[in-house]
Amino acid sequence: MKRSTRYVDEARELGRYSDPPLLVLASLADGPKHGHAMIEDIFRMSGTRLGPGTLYGAIARLEREKLIEALPPDERRQPYRLTPQGLRVLRARISTLDHFARAGLRKLEAR
Repeated sequence: MKRSTRYVDEARELGRYSDPPLLVLASLADGPKHGHAMIEDIFRMSGTRLGPGTLYGAIARLEREKLIEALPPDERRQPYRLTPQGLRVLRARISTLDHFARAGLRKLEAR
């Protein structure tokens, strides 16, 4: 079956992947970042641009759940990093998404 960019364009119209806490965890997977750096990294990674309210709401939730932690401030910037528990949760969530995506693709191929 020949792939067409038309289908990609149609999928974009449905919206981009947007689970702010998971996007924050994934952004921090390669090292600590402050808010603006996370916003840019998440956009490059997923095409989703989180607003500051959404980002900092996700950060607050992840801190409460002990999945990320604040590092000492760097001038006016507040960097964050994954905790060991956050890394385990991220691995599990990505594994679940991978399993789901593979199952969905197999179903599509069976059509």
